Amino acid sequence: MSTQTDFAALFPDEVVTEARTRLLDVPGLRGKLALITIDNGHDHTKPSTFGPGGLTSLNTALDEAFAAEPAAIAVTGKPFVFAVGADLSGIGQISQREHAHQVAKTGHDVFRRLTESTIPTFAFVNGATLGGGLELALSCHYRTVSEGVSAVAFPECFLGLFPGWGGTQLLPNLIGADSAVSVIIENSLNQNKMLDAKKATGLGIFDELLGSADFLEESVRWAARVANGEQTVQRPEVDRGQAWDDAVERAKGIVQARTQGASPAVTRAVELIELARGNDLDAGYAAETEALADALMSDELRAGLYSFDLTQKRAKKPAGAPDKSLAREVNKVGVVGAGLMAGQLALLFVRRLQVPVVITDVDQGRIDKGVAYIHGEIDKLAGKGRLSPDATNRLKALVTGSLDKAAFADADFVIEAVFEEMSVKQKVFGELEQHVSPEAILATNTSSLSISEMAAQLNNPERVVGFHFFNPVAVLPLLEVVRGAKTDDGALATAFSVSKQLKKSSVLVSDAPAFVVNRLLTRFMGEIIATVDEGTPFDVADRALTPLGLPMSPLVLLQLVGPAVAQHVNETMHAAYPDRFGLSDNLDRFVKAGKTAVWQSDEAGNQVLDPEVAELWVQGSNPSTEEQVRERALRALAEEAQLMLDEEVVAEPHDLDLCMILGAGWPFWLGGITPYLDRAGHAEQVNGKRFLPRGVASVPTA
Repeated sequence: MSTQTDFAALFPDEVVTEARTRLLDVPGLRGKLALITIDNGHDHTKPSTFGPGGLTSLNTALDEAFAAEPAAIAVTGKPFVFAVGADLSGIGQISQREHAHQVAKTGHDVFRRLTESTIPTFAFVNGATLGGGLELALSCHYRTVSEGVSAVAFPECFLGLFPGWGGTQLLPNLIGADSAVSVIIENSLNQNKMLDAKKATGLGIFDELLGSADFLEESVRWAARVANGEQTVQRPEVDRGQAWDDAVERAKGIVQARTQGASPAVTRAVELIELARGNDLDAGYAAETEALADALMSDELRAGLYSFDLTQKRAKKPAGAPDKSLAREVNKVGVVGAGLMAGQLALLFVRRLQVPVVITDVDQGRIDKGVAYIHGEIDKLAGKGRLSPDATNRLKALVTGSLDKAAFADADFVIEAVFEEMSVKQKVFGELEQHVSPEAILATNTSSLSISEMAAQLNNPERVVGFHFFNPVAVLPLLEVVRGAKTDDGALATAFSVSKQLKKSSVLVSDAPAFVVNRLLTRFMGEIIATVDEGTPFDVADRALTPLGLPMSPLVLLQLVGPAVAQHVNETMHAAYPDRFGLSDNLDRFVKAGKTAVWQSDEAGNQVLDPEVAELWVQGSNPSTEEQVRERALRALAEEAQLMLDEEVVAEPHDLDLCMILGAGWPFWLGGITPYLDRAGHAEQVNGKRFLPRGVASVPTA
């Protein structure tokens, strides 16, 4: 293998993963074991990856291994990490397809040496194994895995990519097409679901599951027995007939449901799995190389890498957050309210902070119900094996309820989750101030109301902060941290510290109506509803955004959010910006009628319009086409996003994107909202300028 200078120059920041070969004497093995250890010189917090330098080093280590003519060759990783795939740092700089082709081909050329070796090759998978790291392991003839490994996956489809260094060809021929579809496509598109060592071994990805304490020693002994012929590895025969056809059809269904065809690389993944049926590595790898070169030169991948960078870096160091040294310790938490949202918040706080959590409400019955809900959820976690009996009892003992807000006297952080009405929230904060210390943080989970107004009548408004979660609280990672007019740095720093302890990703937002996600979704939804009011059929309006591959259609989203909640937020926005956020009489009637969904299922299971909704919804005679609805909604989003930046609701477009990715499930391959609006041309059409420079979240010009 040769690595061109200009290829390596595209990865100037590569942390090179060095591969070193050692020759070991193994009792019982007729000859030496050549053990290659891959290590980038950092601890487990910076996993090993493969860029040009890393691949060159591995190739050199293989030269040394083969030259020694050992009885076996094995590859393992540094402590807690095997390898996590390609170095993505230079991908964004590639502007020529020939360089993209070289990235694809080089990985194949190096890894394939292990596959085609006449000497038995082994992967001793001692830690996290993702993407290209898993492809390296699959390229070996045999694989052991440590029982402590918790991250085995192909995350590529989540990014708008696919395993391109052998994964789509090797995995189906090892474990069968159906299981390969689950690992390569389904798990990746299901919020990047990981396998642990036991499950991966059960699927047949690994041949032997070994204990963590003496994993390397046991792996060496096992490899010696296999190399000597003393132990035979049994693998089930792969069904290349109807089972393969069924798997491909299932894959197509998953891709259509999750991406609506909006991520071309994911569609290519299905085609490559279908091609793998022939088990011809020459043909399969050639197709993978060409497809990967195409994918690397796509805007969807660049957008996916941009999204990945946002969630891995910017989310961990929120723009504008005060110095963390200003944060105060939180040793007790109060939750005002005992409803479903309050219960979810209390459960999260007690699980993550493991400090006393007290809930209050207006009557004992509601409190008892709230505590019972939290205890029940803790029991469910225990039932799934996620909590030990001791941890279960300890967490349940930390959750109590009280009618008297004096129970918050020693609380350091109190969050309210009561009715979304300003006067109610002001009253709650006024009562709390009589009981809590002046330093205690008062947080609100409001989705749209002004933090500054909420705090205006307090003696210490500087300790009030917005702490806006998204439902379901345990699942969605975004937390909008809102700074009121008088919120001080200490309160804000504490809020960010608590957010981190809760394992949430925070974005600092100014005190503007509905903040970020709800403001954008409300504007978007308002345009969709308006087209229906004008006469557009419900199904036409609901299909309009399908080409984007969003996680759900607009009217299904309305059902999830709750029409009453959506209407309340829209009323808040209408009061603030009446020219852009209109009110729908139809939606008002819909909410007052107690309707929660536009669609219902008929006897055959098909989605049909609820006849009661059709009757109460008075439509005009000016329908729009799907394309017209889509253009209208996206142009509105482009306008609103620019206005939010002009108003300094967030620091940069990147924060709007981060909010939509983490709070609204905006797909990685779209890159958040602003890159998509740039690529589609809406940003320049509406605002006269792009949100981001060319080459950011898109392919740079050569």
